Amino acid sequence: MQYHLNGFKPGNYQIPDSVREPASPPPIVEMPKEVDVLIVGCGPAGLALARQLSEFADITTCIVEQKSGPLLFGQADGISCRTMEIMKAFNSSELVKETYQLHQNAFWEPDTEHPENIKRTHKVADARLGLSEFTHGVVNQARLHDLLLEGMESSVAHLIPHYNRRLLELDVDANLTQDLNAYPISATFERNDATQSAKVETVRAKYVVGCDGARSAVRRNLSINLEGDSANKAWGVMDVLLVTDFPDIRVKSFIQSKDNGAVMLVPREGGYLVRLYVELDLLDKDQRASNLDLSVEDIIAKAQLIMNPYKLDVKEVAWWSIYEVGQRVADRFDDRPLDNAENLIPRAFVAGDACHTHSPKGGWGLNTSLPDTFNLGWKLAAVLQGKAQPELLQTYTTERRKVAHMLINADREMSALVATRPSAKNGHSQSKTDTADIEKFIARQNGFIAGTSIQYDPSYLCTGQENQHLADGFKIGQRFHSAEAARISDGRPQHLGHLNKADGRWRIFVFGSEQNPVDPTSDSSKLINFLACSADSPVNKYTPSGSDIDSVIDVYAVFQQQGISIEEMPDYLWPAKGKYGLRDYEKVFCSIKERDIFEQREINRAQGCMVVVRPDQHIATILPLDAYQELSEFFGKFMIE
Repeated sequence: MQYHLNGFKPGNYQIPDSVREPASPPPIVEMPKEVDVLIVGCGPAGLALARQLSEFADITTCIVEQKSGPLLFGQADGISCRTMEIMKAFNSSELVKETYQLHQNAFWEPDTEHPENIKRTHKVADARLGLSEFTHGVVNQARLHDLLLEGMESSVAHLIPHYNRRLLELDVDANLTQDLNAYPISATFERNDATQSAKVETVRAKYVVGCDGARSAVRRNLSINLEGDSANKAWGVMDVLLVTDFPDIRVKSFIQSKDNGAVMLVPREGGYLVRLYVELDLLDKDQRASNLDLSVEDIIAKAQLIMNPYKLDVKEVAWWSIYEVGQRVADRFDDRPLDNAENLIPRAFVAGDACHTHSPKGGWGLNTSLPDTFNLGWKLAAVLQGKAQPELLQTYTTERRKVAHMLINADREMSALVATRPSAKNGHSQSKTDTADIEKFIARQNGFIAGTSIQYDPSYLCTGQENQHLADGFKIGQRFHSAEAARISDGRPQHLGHLNKADGRWRIFVFGSEQNPVDPTSDSSKLINFLACSADSPVNKYTPSGSDIDSVIDVYAVFQQQGISIEEMPDYLWPAKGKYGLRDYEKVFCSIKERDIFEQREINRAQGCMVVVRPDQHIATILPLDAYQELSEFFGKFMIE
């Protein structure tokens, strides 16, 4: 897809440039007095949480933003493979079509014969290729926001943000936090729109989630501290439309000059737009990048100097900013005291940039923030709906704070590698120009950069490590690595990972053994009979009376054997659902010879296994096909009958 030929225009990329207009902000309406979940901030973390909670008609959600309307341009642009997978779970496949796919990296260093010039050393294939069915890509963060907003508005909850609200005060009543029916959160907002400026509104909530950025008012009101390194280096960033003779303008490039600093170049969506990260100068103590007396013309001039002898004729600047490099993590991700000796249930949380700050060059901000609340959202929903024990909410901090520390360490290393030296001022100390170190870092961290290797530690939500050998390609604690199988009802190839929708449901994938699954004495057949008929079956225990059989735990079967017919399967695998009792023909699969999922994911052919997948698509446990008691005990640790 190509767009922005005659100038950058935000909005829906499915609409031609000539008539595209950004969506208008919704009308300002009164905020609700009482809600289940209050979300502060309309960044990727806040919108992903709101999008997930909007799936539940019985949960009241309010999302509030200080700005006057949706984001139009700028900020993040990198969309990791994992973020693509999550957006697919939200049925936002437009993002996949619109992103500019990154297939190569180019590395440039000073020319040894003419060191005042840069010269390409080599190109390599992007290290993330093959880690997911999706390719790491680039698109305006505002477009991702638009898709989440559209999904929210089209949902059963018809959820729309409240813009022009500034948080004045947030109070958490400690006397009420352990009463799950209480509303211990009281948040006071000031209207900052033109018509009713300074009008004050108060919202009471059962839970609050601060997704309001690096200078989070929620974090400040909860007395949560950021710990880590302060900024010491300034970079300029700009999205530009330009004419250039630089040959790798459509390839992600790492460029290091001899004396003038470094540029990281990222081609943007549409075929014409380009983002440049330009190394500036060392910051003095307590100096902020936003206070530097620099213009976009200064950033352009610096980029032209670094990329000599190539010409950069900038025709339009869509967005630009100056930022500092610093890495910090919040000491807590919720309102519980650090020791939490009383094993308290959290009622207030921080997510995204509100609890981890870093440089934007790695593309990790959005791609860590969105999975933060993808982790938290299903847990909040399960507790609010009475499906899970409230202790489940304690696992958000445990799982995501570890990821934040990994992020900070990786960002610190990459920031040092991309910069040419401590200061990019002319005449300073000898610069570092070995891009091979950057290439090694990318190769070593490719799974983390892609988001596909994030692995939660063993816990009651990630257990069964002794059975990992039954499916070595499905790592317990990591996300379900999708692969294709063929639906036996119609032969259609289907990516199994795309069945894991963001709807709060658990999934059990039954991978059959070498035994014929049609045989009622086979391991697969006996497991299906247990799930369908036993009082100890977690499906029967936790599915409310009158609900569809897959409304809480959704079961799929994947067999090695070819030529199986749907009518040979037990009714449980093509169940009658809905008010008319219509049959669901999309739950049974067989492997595809040319791309056999049993080989691709190293599933034990002789024994088969069950793979239990959490609502956030991470693998919770792997069990043998006859581990009925273990399966019941797994869900029994946190589910409520």
